[in-house]
Amino acid sequence: MNLQIQSIHFTADRKLLSFIEEKVGKLNQFYDGIISGEVFLRLDKSEASTNKVAEIKLNVPGKDIYVKKQCKTFEEAIDTGVLALGRQVKRYKEKVKGL
Repeated sequence: MNLQIQSIHFTADRKLLSFIEEKVGKLNQFYDGIISGEVFLRLDKSEASTNKVAEIKLNVPGKDIYVKKQCKTFEEAIDTGVLALGRQVKRYKEKVKGL
């Protein structure tokens, strides 16, 4: 899977980028038809402690699967986003296999 990571208005460190590549890369075990993925990281301007936003979009044949999570850390947002995407990818795979 080709994965693009974009941090908006800040520079993400190498440790965070490696973490994201590892977590999102595991989605291939659910469905090997994932073409590519995009991850957008940004800081929300609110004063709340949950100001880290991660958006993950997967390109699969005929559809895009998308999730947006806002948490205290980018790692937590990626973790919860990957869990949600895992469920969506499984549903998509069942739907495709059922056709």
